[in-house]
Amino acid sequence: MNIILLSGGSGKRLWPLSNDIRSKQFIKIFRKEDGTYESMVQRIYRQIREVDAEAKITIATSRAQISAIHNQLGEQAAISAEPCRRDTFPAMALAAAHLRDVQGGDPEESVVVCPVDPYVERDYFEALRELALQADRREANLVLLGIAPTYPSEKYGYILPEDDRRITSVKTFREKPTEERAEEYIRQGALWNGGVFACRLGYLLEKAHELTDFTDYQDLYEKYDTLTKISFDYAVVEKEPSIRVMRFAGQWKDLGTWNTLTEAMEESIVGQGVMNETCRGVHIINEMDVPVLAMGLQDVVISASPEGILVSDKQQSSYMKPFVDKMDSQVRFAEKSWGSYKVIDVEKGSMTIKVTLNAGHSMNYHAHKYRDEVWTVVSGSGRTIVDGMEQKVKAGDVVTMSAGCRHTVVAETELKLIEVQIGEGISVLDKRKFEL
Repeated sequence: MNIILLSGGSGKRLWPLSNDIRSKQFIKIFRKEDGTYESMVQRIYRQIREVDAEAKITIATSRAQISAIHNQLGEQAAISAEPCRRDTFPAMALAAAHLRDVQGGDPEESVVVCPVDPYVERDYFEALRELALQADRREANLVLLGIAPTYPSEKYGYILPEDDRRITSVKTFREKPTEERAEEYIRQGALWNGGVFACRLGYLLEKAHELTDFTDYQDLYEKYDTLTKISFDYAVVEKEPSIRVMRFAGQWKDLGTWNTLTEAMEESIVGQGVMNETCRGVHIINEMDVPVLAMGLQDVVISASPEGILVSDKQQSSYMKPFVDKMDSQVRFAEKSWGSYKVIDVEKGSMTIKVTLNAGHSMNYHAHKYRDEVWTVVSGSGRTIVDGMEQKVKAGDVVTMSAGCRHTVVAETELKLIEVQIGEGISVLDKRKFEL
Protein backbone atom coordinates (compact mmCIF):
# COMPACT_ATOMS: atom_id res chain seq x y z
CA MET A 1 0.00 0.00 0.00
CA ASN A 2 1.30 3.46 -0.99
CA ILE A 3 0.30 6.20 1.46
CA ILE A 4 0.89 9.94 1.30
CA LEU A 5 0.49 11.50 4.76
CA LEU A 6 -0.23 15.22 4.70
CA SER A 7 1.58 16.92 7.57
CA GLY A 8 1.27 20.70 7.70
CA GLY A 9 0.07 23.64 9.74
CA SER A 10 1.46 25.57 12.68
CA GLY A 11 -1.09 24.32 15.20
CA LYS A 12 -1.64 27.58 17.10
CA ARG A 13 -4.94 26.26 18.45
CA LEU A 14 -2.85 23.96 20.68
CA TRP A 15 -0.66 26.74 22.07
CA PRO A 16 1.53 26.70 24.13
CA LEU A 17 2.62 23.17 23.17
CA SER A 18 2.60 23.93 19.45
CA ASN A 19 4.37 26.63 17.46
CA ASP A 20 5.49 27.43 13.90
CA ILE A 21 7.97 24.54 13.97
CA ARG A 22 6.30 22.12 16.33
CA SER A 23 2.82 21.48 14.96
CA LYS A 24 0.17 19.57 16.88
CA GLN A 25 1.11 16.22 15.32
CA PHE A 26 4.49 16.28 17.11
CA ILE A 27 3.17 16.74 20.67
CA LYS A 28 3.87 13.58 22.67
CA ILE A 29 0.66 13.19 24.60
CA PHE A 30 -0.59 9.63 24.01
CA ARG A 31 0.56 7.06 26.55
CA LYS A 32 1.86 3.74 25.23
CA GLU A 33 1.79 0.36 26.95
CA ASP A 34 5.40 0.76 28.11
CA GLY A 35 4.55 4.02 29.90
CA THR A 36 6.27 6.34 27.41
CA TYR A 37 4.43 8.87 25.27
CA GLU A 38 4.05 9.17 21.51
CA SER A 39 2.82 11.93 19.20
CA MET A 40 0.08 11.84 16.57
CA VAL A 41 2.60 11.28 13.77
CA GLN A 42 4.32 8.48 15.68
CA ARG A 43 0.96 6.90 16.50
CA ILE A 44 -0.39 6.91 12.96
CA TYR A 45 2.96 5.76 11.50
CA ARG A 46 3.02 2.83 13.94
CA GLN A 47 -0.61 1.95 13.23
CA ILE A 48 0.01 1.82 9.48
CA ARG A 49 2.98 -0.51 9.99
CA GLU A 50 0.88 -2.77 12.21
CA VAL A 51 -1.70 -3.20 9.43
CA ASP A 52 0.80 -3.30 6.52
CA ALA A 53 4.46 -3.73 7.48
CA GLU A 54 5.51 -3.20 3.84
CA ALA A 55 3.51 -0.02 3.28
CA LYS A 56 5.39 2.69 1.39
CA ILE A 57 4.78 5.88 3.39
CA THR A 58 5.64 9.35 2.06
CA ILE A 59 5.15 12.36 4.34
CA ALA A 60 4.24 15.58 2.52
CA THR A 61 5.30 18.44 4.75
CA SER A 62 7.05 21.81 5.00
CA ARG A 63 10.80 22.23 5.34
CA ALA A 64 10.32 23.47 8.90
CA GLN A 65 9.02 20.04 9.97
CA ILE A 66 11.76 17.86 8.48
CA SER A 67 13.91 17.82 11.62
CA ALA A 68 10.96 16.95 13.88
CA ILE A 69 9.91 14.10 11.57
CA HIS A 70 13.42 12.65 11.48
CA ASN A 71 13.66 13.04 15.26
CA GLN A 72 10.41 11.15 15.88
CA LEU A 73 10.34 8.64 13.02
CA GLY A 74 14.01 8.20 12.17
CA GLU A 75 16.16 9.15 9.22
CA GLN A 76 14.57 6.44 7.05
CA ALA A 77 11.22 8.27 6.83
CA ALA A 78 10.48 9.30 3.22
CA ILE A 79 9.71 13.03 3.07
CA SER A 80 8.45 15.26 0.27
CA ALA A 81 9.15 18.75 1.59
CA GLU A 82 7.55 21.87 0.15
CA PRO A 83 10.05 24.69 -0.36
CA CYS A 84 7.16 27.05 0.50
CA ARG A 85 3.48 26.59 1.38
CA ARG A 86 1.07 26.26 -1.51
CA ASP A 87 -1.99 24.43 -0.03
CA THR A 88 -2.95 20.76 -0.42
CA PHE A 89 -3.11 20.31 -4.21
CA PRO A 90 0.45 21.47 -4.95
CA ALA A 91 1.68 19.50 -1.91
CA MET A 92 0.05 16.32 -3.27
CA ALA A 93 1.43 16.97 -6.75
CA LEU A 94 4.96 17.33 -5.38
CA ALA A 95 4.57 14.20 -3.23
CA ALA A 96 3.31 12.22 -6.23
CA ALA A 97 6.32 13.31 -8.30
CA HIS A 98 8.59 12.37 -5.37
CA LEU A 99 6.96 8.94 -5.12
CA ARG A 100 7.52 8.30 -8.84
CA ASP A 101 10.88 9.94 -9.55
CA VAL A 102 12.74 9.64 -6.22
CA GLN A 103 11.27 6.39 -4.88
CA GLY A 104 10.65 4.67 -8.22
CA GLY A 105 6.88 4.25 -7.83
CA ASP A 106 4.78 2.86 -10.70
CA PRO A 107 2.19 5.36 -12.04
CA GLU A 108 -0.28 2.46 -12.34
CA GLU A 109 -0.10 1.73 -8.62
CA SER A 110 -2.83 3.03 -6.35
CA VAL A 111 -2.01 5.58 -3.68
CA VAL A 112 -3.96 6.59 -0.59
CA VAL A 113 -3.78 10.22 0.58
CA CYS A 114 -4.80 11.15 4.12
CA PRO A 115 -4.02 13.71 6.86
CA VAL A 116 -1.49 12.76 9.51
CA ASP A 117 -3.45 13.97 12.53
CA PRO A 118 -6.81 12.19 13.00
CA TYR A 119 -7.27 10.07 16.12
CA VAL A 120 -8.21 6.65 14.77
CA GLU A 121 -7.95 2.94 15.52
CA ARG A 122 -7.00 -0.15 13.51
CA ASP A 123 -10.31 -0.32 11.59
CA TYR A 124 -9.45 3.00 9.92
CA PHE A 125 -6.29 1.55 8.41
CA GLU A 126 -8.14 -1.56 7.33
CA ALA A 127 -10.51 0.85 5.55
CA LEU A 128 -7.55 2.60 3.88
CA ARG A 129 -6.33 -0.74 2.55
CA GLU A 130 -9.80 -1.47 1.18
CA LEU A 131 -9.90 2.02 -0.31
CA ALA A 132 -6.69 1.24 -2.21
CA LEU A 133 -8.21 -2.01 -3.48
CA GLN A 134 -11.27 -0.09 -4.70
CA ALA A 135 -8.95 2.26 -6.60
CA ASP A 136 -7.22 -0.80 -8.13
CA ARG A 137 -10.54 -1.81 -9.72
CA ARG A 138 -10.52 1.40 -11.83
CA GLU A 139 -14.31 1.80 -11.50
CA ALA A 140 -13.74 5.49 -10.71
CA ASN A 141 -10.86 7.96 -10.94
CA LEU A 142 -11.22 8.87 -7.28
CA VAL A 143 -12.51 6.87 -4.31
CA LEU A 144 -13.22 8.97 -1.20
CA LEU A 145 -13.56 7.83 2.38
CA GLY A 146 -16.78 9.34 3.72
CA ILE A 147 -16.81 9.65 7.52
CA ALA A 148 -20.13 8.92 9.22
CA PRO A 149 -20.87 12.23 11.05
CA THR A 150 -21.36 12.14 14.80
CA TYR A 151 -22.66 15.70 15.13
CA PRO A 152 -23.53 18.64 12.80
CA SER A 153 -20.00 20.01 12.45
CA GLU A 154 -19.22 23.34 10.82
CA LYS A 155 -15.55 22.35 10.32
CA TYR A 156 -15.94 19.86 7.48
CA GLY A 157 -17.23 19.76 3.95
CA TYR A 158 -19.96 17.18 3.26
CA ILE A 159 -20.29 14.41 0.66
CA LEU A 160 -23.80 13.52 -0.50
CA PRO A 161 -23.87 9.90 -1.81
CA GLU A 162 -26.23 8.75 -4.54
CA ASP A 163 -27.77 6.10 -2.25
CA ASP A 164 -27.21 4.30 1.05
CA ARG A 165 -24.93 1.54 -0.24
CA ARG A 166 -21.57 1.21 1.49
CA ILE A 167 -19.69 2.05 -1.71
CA THR A 168 -21.55 4.23 -4.17
CA SER A 169 -21.31 7.17 -6.54
CA VAL A 170 -21.23 10.75 -5.30
CA LYS A 171 -24.19 12.98 -6.00
CA THR A 172 -22.64 16.29 -4.95
CA PHE A 173 -20.45 18.10 -2.44
CA ARG A 174 -21.32 20.80 0.08
CA GLU A 175 -18.96 23.40 1.51
CA LYS A 176 -18.44 23.88 5.25
CA PRO A 177 -21.96 24.82 6.41
CA THR A 178 -23.63 26.44 9.38
CA GLU A 179 -24.71 24.09 12.13
CA GLU A 180 -28.34 24.29 10.98
CA ARG A 181 -27.41 23.49 7.38
CA ALA A 182 -25.17 20.63 8.57
CA GLU A 183 -28.13 19.09 10.39
CA GLU A 184 -30.07 19.17 7.12
CA TYR A 185 -27.19 17.54 5.23
CA ILE A 186 -26.99 14.76 7.80
CA ARG A 187 -30.73 14.12 7.47
CA GLN A 188 -30.09 13.72 3.74
CA GLY A 189 -27.47 11.04 4.46
CA ALA A 190 -24.38 13.21 3.96
CA LEU A 191 -20.91 12.15 5.13
CA TRP A 192 -17.98 14.20 6.39
CA ASN A 193 -15.26 14.85 3.85
CA GLY A 194 -12.14 14.10 5.89
CA GLY A 195 -9.73 14.64 3.00
CA VAL A 196 -9.03 10.90 2.58
CA PHE A 197 -9.03 9.35 -0.89
CA ALA A 198 -7.38 6.78 -3.17
CA CYS A 199 -6.51 6.91 -6.85
CA ARG A 200 -3.82 5.87 -9.34
CA LEU A 201 -0.48 7.58 -8.77
CA GLY A 202 -0.61 8.44 -12.48
CA TYR A 203 -3.92 10.25 -11.97
CA LEU A 204 -2.32 12.59 -9.43
CA LEU A 205 0.54 13.25 -11.84
CA GLU A 206 -1.88 13.96 -14.71
CA LYS A 207 -3.69 16.52 -12.54
CA ALA A 208 -0.35 17.99 -11.52
CA HIS A 209 0.53 18.54 -15.18
CA GLU A 210 -2.74 20.42 -15.59
CA LEU A 211 -1.50 22.75 -12.86
CA THR A 212 1.92 23.42 -14.37
CA ASP A 213 4.32 22.25 -17.06
CA PHE A 214 7.13 20.19 -15.50
CA THR A 215 9.35 17.26 -16.42
CA ASP A 216 10.11 15.55 -13.12
CA TYR A 217 10.22 16.00 -9.35
CA GLN A 218 13.25 18.29 -9.33
CA ASP A 219 11.76 20.51 -12.03
CA LEU A 220 8.46 20.78 -10.14
CA TYR A 221 10.33 21.53 -6.90
CA GLU A 222 12.21 24.41 -8.54
CA LYS A 223 8.97 25.85 -9.95
CA TYR A 224 7.00 25.30 -6.75
CA ASP A 225 6.88 28.91 -5.62
CA THR A 226 5.11 29.85 -8.89
CA LEU A 227 2.22 27.42 -8.33
CA THR A 228 -1.25 28.67 -7.48
CA LYS A 229 -2.33 28.15 -3.87
CA ILE A 230 -5.37 25.88 -4.11
CA SER A 231 -6.84 22.95 -2.19
CA PHE A 232 -7.20 19.51 -3.74
CA ASP A 233 -10.97 19.64 -3.19
CA TYR A 234 -11.34 22.83 -5.23
CA ALA A 235 -8.82 21.90 -7.92
CA VAL A 236 -9.78 18.28 -8.49
CA VAL A 237 -12.47 16.62 -6.37
CA GLU A 238 -15.37 18.97 -7.14
CA LYS A 239 -14.59 18.85 -10.88
CA GLU A 240 -14.12 15.09 -11.20
CA PRO A 241 -17.14 13.30 -12.80
CA SER A 242 -15.86 9.77 -12.10
CA ILE A 243 -15.88 9.58 -8.34
CA ARG A 244 -17.12 7.16 -5.66
CA VAL A 245 -17.34 7.20 -1.88
CA MET A 246 -16.84 4.43 0.67
CA ARG A 247 -18.56 4.84 4.04
CA PHE A 248 -16.55 4.61 7.26
CA ALA A 249 -18.36 4.43 10.60
CA GLY A 250 -15.40 3.77 12.90
CA GLN A 251 -13.72 6.17 15.32
CA TRP A 252 -12.36 9.29 13.62
CA LYS A 253 -11.58 12.47 15.53
CA ASP A 254 -9.93 15.63 14.32
CA LEU A 255 -7.81 16.69 17.29
CA GLY A 256 -7.44 20.31 16.27
CA THR A 257 -8.31 22.01 19.56
CA TRP A 258 -7.62 21.42 23.24
CA ASN A 259 -11.27 20.52 23.67
CA THR A 260 -11.11 17.63 21.18
CA LEU A 261 -7.56 16.61 22.07
CA THR A 262 -8.33 16.10 25.75
CA GLU A 263 -11.29 13.89 24.78
CA ALA A 264 -8.80 11.42 23.27
CA MET A 265 -6.37 11.47 26.20
CA GLU A 266 -6.34 8.32 28.30
CA GLU A 267 -5.19 10.15 31.44
CA SER A 268 -5.92 13.55 32.90
CA ILE A 269 -2.35 14.52 33.83
CA VAL A 270 0.76 14.44 31.64
CA GLY A 271 3.89 15.74 33.35
CA GLN A 272 4.08 17.22 36.84
CA GLY A 273 0.55 17.95 37.99
CA VAL A 274 -1.80 17.50 40.93
CA MET A 275 -5.53 18.17 41.23
CA ASN A 276 -7.80 17.82 44.22
CA GLU A 277 -10.97 15.73 44.41
CA THR A 278 -13.27 18.67 43.58
CA CYS A 279 -11.90 18.99 40.01
CA ARG A 280 -14.12 17.64 37.23
CA GLY A 281 -13.21 17.29 33.57
CA VAL A 282 -9.79 18.90 34.11
CA HIS A 283 -6.66 18.06 32.11
CA ILE A 284 -3.09 19.13 32.91
CA ILE A 285 -0.36 18.88 30.25
CA ASN A 286 2.89 20.17 31.68
CA GLU A 287 6.26 20.12 29.89
CA MET A 288 7.97 22.28 32.51
CA ASP A 289 10.09 21.10 35.44
CA VAL A 290 7.78 22.77 37.98
CA PRO A 291 4.55 21.33 39.44
CA VAL A 292 1.07 22.53 38.52
CA LEU A 293 -1.72 22.41 41.13
CA ALA A 294 -5.41 22.60 40.16
CA MET A 295 -8.23 22.94 42.71
CA GLY A 296 -11.99 23.20 42.35
CA LEU A 297 -11.96 23.55 38.55
CA GLN A 298 -14.53 22.29 36.06
CA ASP A 299 -13.93 21.47 32.35
CA VAL A 300 -10.61 23.32 32.23
CA VAL A 301 -7.37 22.61 30.37
CA ILE A 302 -4.04 23.72 31.86
CA SER A 303 -1.03 23.50 29.57
CA ALA A 304 2.49 24.71 30.32
CA SER A 305 5.58 24.77 28.10
CA PRO A 306 8.58 27.04 27.47
CA GLU A 307 6.27 28.98 25.09
CA GLY A 308 3.84 29.99 27.83
CA ILE A 309 1.00 28.84 30.09
CA LEU A 310 -2.64 28.30 29.13
CA VAL A 311 -5.51 28.11 31.65
CA SER A 312 -8.79 27.92 29.79
CA ASP A 313 -12.33 26.63 29.77
CA LYS A 314 -12.21 23.77 27.25
CA GLN A 315 -14.88 25.24 24.98
CA GLN A 316 -13.30 28.70 25.02
CA SER A 317 -9.87 27.26 24.14
CA SER A 318 -11.10 26.88 20.54
CA TYR A 319 -11.05 30.68 20.17
CA MET A 320 -7.49 31.39 21.31
CA LYS A 321 -5.81 31.88 17.90
CA PRO A 322 -6.26 35.69 17.56
CA PHE A 323 -4.79 36.15 21.05
CA VAL A 324 -1.84 33.84 20.33
CA ASP A 325 -1.17 35.69 17.07
CA LYS A 326 -0.48 38.85 19.08
CA MET A 327 2.09 37.20 21.34
CA ASP A 328 5.86 36.94 20.99
CA SER A 329 6.34 34.25 18.33
CA GLN A 330 9.89 33.26 19.31
CA VAL A 331 10.21 29.47 19.30
CA ARG A 332 11.37 28.26 22.72
CA PHE A 333 11.24 24.50 22.15
CA ALA A 334 12.00 22.47 19.02
CA GLU A 335 12.92 18.93 18.07
CA LYS A 336 15.77 18.63 15.59
CA SER A 337 17.09 15.66 13.65
CA TRP A 338 19.97 15.49 16.18
CA GLY A 339 17.90 15.98 19.36
CA SER A 340 16.07 18.94 20.89
CA TYR A 341 16.53 22.30 22.56
CA LYS A 342 14.60 24.27 25.18
CA VAL A 343 15.06 27.99 25.90
CA ILE A 344 15.18 28.38 29.69
CA ASP A 345 16.11 32.05 30.10
CA VAL A 346 16.17 35.20 27.94
CA GLU A 347 17.65 38.55 28.98
CA LYS A 348 18.97 41.55 27.13
CA GLY A 349 22.30 40.43 25.72
CA SER A 350 22.02 36.75 26.65
CA MET A 351 20.02 33.58 26.13
CA THR A 352 20.31 30.28 27.99
CA ILE A 353 19.29 27.02 26.33
CA LYS A 354 19.18 23.38 27.41
CA VAL A 355 20.34 21.18 24.54
CA THR A 356 19.88 17.40 24.28
CA LEU A 357 21.77 15.50 21.57
CA ASN A 358 20.84 11.91 20.75
CA ALA A 359 23.63 9.35 20.85
CA GLY A 360 25.57 9.22 17.58
CA HIS A 361 24.28 12.60 16.38
CA SER A 362 25.88 16.01 16.03
CA MET A 363 25.06 19.63 15.29
CA ASN A 364 26.05 21.22 12.00
CA TYR A 365 29.58 22.62 11.90
CA HIS A 366 28.77 26.32 12.12
CA ALA A 367 29.72 29.79 13.34
CA HIS A 368 28.00 32.93 14.60
CA LYS A 369 29.02 36.46 13.70
CA TYR A 370 27.43 38.41 16.53
CA ARG A 371 27.54 36.19 19.61
CA ASP A 372 29.87 34.19 21.85
CA GLU A 373 28.77 30.83 23.25
CA VAL A 374 29.64 28.81 26.35
CA TRP A 375 28.72 25.13 26.61
CA THR A 376 28.59 23.38 29.99
CA VAL A 377 28.18 19.61 29.71
CA VAL A 378 25.55 18.37 32.18
CA SER A 379 25.54 14.66 31.39
CA GLY A 380 26.80 12.16 28.86
CA SER A 381 29.97 12.12 26.80
CA GLY A 382 31.08 13.18 23.34
CA ARG A 383 33.56 15.38 21.57
CA THR A 384 33.67 18.98 20.42
CA ILE A 385 35.34 20.34 17.30
CA VAL A 386 36.30 24.01 17.58
CA ASP A 387 38.10 25.59 14.61
CA GLY A 388 39.23 22.11 13.58
CA MET A 389 40.54 21.14 17.04
CA GLU A 390 38.89 18.03 18.49
CA GLN A 391 38.44 17.49 22.24
CA LYS A 392 36.71 14.83 24.36
CA VAL A 393 34.03 16.17 26.72
CA LYS A 394 32.09 14.76 29.68
CA ALA A 395 29.85 16.01 32.49
CA GLY A 396 31.32 19.12 34.12
CA ASP A 397 33.43 20.23 31.14
CA VAL A 398 33.09 23.79 29.83
CA VAL A 399 33.76 24.83 26.22
CA THR A 400 33.98 28.49 25.16
CA MET A 401 33.52 29.74 21.56
CA SER A 402 34.06 33.35 20.51
CA ALA A 403 32.07 35.00 17.71
CA GLY A 404 33.29 33.77 14.33
CA CYS A 405 34.62 30.51 15.76
CA ARG A 406 33.55 27.37 13.85
CA HIS A 407 32.22 24.66 16.14
CA THR A 408 30.13 21.55 16.62
CA VAL A 409 29.56 18.83 19.20
CA VAL A 410 29.21 15.08 18.57
CA ALA A 411 27.33 12.91 21.09
CA GLU A 412 28.78 9.47 21.83
CA THR A 413 26.06 8.82 24.42
CA GLU A 414 22.97 10.98 24.96
CA LEU A 415 24.56 14.34 25.70
CA LYS A 416 22.94 17.18 27.63
CA LEU A 417 24.50 20.61 27.86
CA ILE A 418 23.63 24.14 28.86
CA GLU A 419 24.37 26.66 26.12
CA VAL A 420 24.73 30.32 27.08
CA GLN A 421 24.65 32.77 24.16
CA ILE A 422 26.15 36.20 24.86
CA GLY A 423 25.89 39.19 22.51
CA GLU A 424 23.80 42.15 21.47
CA GLY A 425 22.60 40.60 18.22
CA ILE A 426 21.31 37.16 19.26
CA SER A 427 19.20 35.76 16.42
CA VAL A 428 18.38 32.40 14.85
CA LEU A 429 19.49 33.97 11.55
CA ASP A 430 23.01 34.50 12.87
CA LYS A 431 24.31 31.11 11.78
CA ARG A 432 26.59 30.09 8.93
CA LYS A 433 27.17 26.40 8.15
CA PHE A 434 30.46 24.90 6.97
CA GLU A 435 31.71 21.57 5.69
CA LEU A 436 33.66 19.65 8.31
